[in-house]
Amino acid sequence: MNKILEKRVLTPGVVLMKIDAPRIARKAEPGQFVMIMPNEKSERIPLTIADYDRENGGVTVIFQTVGATTMEMGEMNEGDELFAFTGPLGQPSHTEGIRKAAVIGGGLGCAIAYPQAKKLHELGAQVDMIAGFRNKDIVILEEEMKNASSRLFVMTDDGSNGNQGFVTNKLEELLEAGEKYDEVIAIGPLMMMKAVCELTKKYGIKTIVSMNPIMIDGTGMCGGCRLTVGGQTKFACVDGPDFDGHLVDFDEVILRSRMYRAEEAKARDEHCNLMKMKVKGE
Repeated sequence: MNKILEKRVLTPGVVLMKIDAPRIARKAEPGQFVMIMPNEKSERIPLTIADYDRENGGVTVIFQTVGATTMEMGEMNEGDELFAFTGPLGQPSHTEGIRKAAVIGGGLGCAIAYPQAKKLHELGAQVDMIAGFRNKDIVILEEEMKNASSRLFVMTDDGSNGNQGFVTNKLEELLEAGEKYDEVIAIGPLMMMKAVCELTKKYGIKTIVSMNPIMIDGTGMCGGCRLTVGGQTKFACVDGPDFDGHLVDFDEVILRSRMYRAEEAKARDEHCNLMKMKVKGE
């Protein structure tokens, strides 16, 4: 059992939790993830490690309450214990030798991009971070991202924060202005990562993406997280989650990501109905 040390609602539906997991905190690196079960009857879900505190043993995850399991987690509070919290899993992000990078996060993907930017910044690299959100009301981790980068650009689709545009607009503006990056790291919705890769391919810039396909066990045994990279089958949980974005078959990944929408919606509705019954005392 792993106790919830801290719970914060960052925006409606987006929750930060710090979990007591000293063994994981000692070994965790940016890019890795944990498998979580709120209770013994829950499904397993993967969540990327957003931060870790080696000294105090805390591991931070950030999630959106959109499915049955994340809704279960969202209803838990400080002092409650998770049934299972396993990790760190996956390959750590490669940060050595990078002198200048553009780190791009889209929406909740900023929670995954942040630790990579932080590690690069601590290693002395120049980090330009570009964060994209639909509007200013759902911006998360702005102060943390600012402290983990040399320059932070926060873009909103509607321009409600004064900077209208997509992350690709800002990246292209920087590239056209003459910025040279050793590497671009893009993490967020599949369509966003695909768009970033299409842009950087024209400039010949190495681009790393973090993939989070359907995942069941997190150890490579189930095969659910398979994707095609450079014409070869890879498993996100053991070969990744970081991959060369120019080699990822995004069309295949996007198609597979929609396979279980009906089942996901059913599980979510069942959970919501169960909570309504509990509120009514039935």
